[in-house]
Amino acid sequence: MLYYLWTRSSGFPLQAIAAGCTFIIAFLAFKLMAGMLPKDHGREFAVNGELSQGKPRGAGIILISVFTLCAALFSKMNIEQVINLALIYAAMLTGFLDDAAKVPWGELKKGLLDLVISAGLAINFIWHHTTYIYFFGKLYELPAVVYAILGIVLVWASINVVNCTDGVDGLCASLSMVSIFFFIQLLQPYTETGIVMLAALAAYLWFNCSPSLMLMGDAGSRALGVFIALLAMQSRHPLLFIPFALVMIIDGGLGLVKLTVRRVLHSKTFMDNIRTPIHDHARKLKGFSDTQVVARFVIIQLVICTVTLYLL
Repeated sequence: MLYYLWTRSSGFPLQAIAAGCTFIIAFLAFKLMAGMLPKDHGREFAVNGELSQGKPRGAGIILISVFTLCAALFSKMNIEQVINLALIYAAMLTGFLDDAAKVPWGELKKGLLDLVISAGLAINFIWHHTTYIYFFGKLYELPAVVYAILGIVLVWASINVVNCTDGVDGLCASLSMVSIFFFIQLLQPYTETGIVMLAALAAYLWFNCSPSLMLMGDAGSRALGVFIALLAMQSRHPLLFIPFALVMIIDGGLGLVKLTVRRVLHSKTFMDNIRTPIHDHARKLKGFSDTQVVARFVIIQLVICTVTLYLL
């Protein structure tokens, strides 16, 4: 809406207006609406999980609602964008309903919902774009079925590794901002939505830096996973999800690997000396404070992204 008016009437960068307005709207929304959120009951098996007890949880519903509103205002809207925003919002709603439920949803239910959202995002992308991807500097066209399968895997994996990273004040949002920022460097037509998400996350971090005043919950982390995977596909460099989100992949992904291997092979000792997610290993076994975990993980991700970008 504002995208069309602004591009026709002003030479001032729309991205600057989008970032400023989104930050202000998000900041006020978090400030005024935090009291309406459900309260966290603490996490029994997480390091320092008891410190979360009583804090507003599910702030992702505010984060993603503000993002969706501002993305609709400040980015170029078409049917593809509408469907993408709807799927991101759907991922948020499934997470929020799980956050608010007295009895957490089962893995099968959440996994099936993830599959539906992942398939929707991949199919929507294929419907509106070609299936060319860059691989080591060369452009390759994948068969649509192959791209769809790989796209579904990418979105599903992104949802789950980003979600698993949400366990230390400020960690998930900070790492997500790094990944989004570097994908923006490869995206010309889609920069507005990325900038809007960065501004909304910056406002959230104001309240979530250690010690946090509110928690993102699955409502935020699941939607962020969808959004980062979408940026990876739009960049035509989907494999860059690996270096651009490597810390989240290791932090959250190793826990998924550990759980899967133990269940499939009925092994009780696989990775027994590694506590997952890795941020818990760093805090419990290495003595890192929450602030040290966030700062060091972000530094590592910044270095990896910078080196990767300049090697392209």
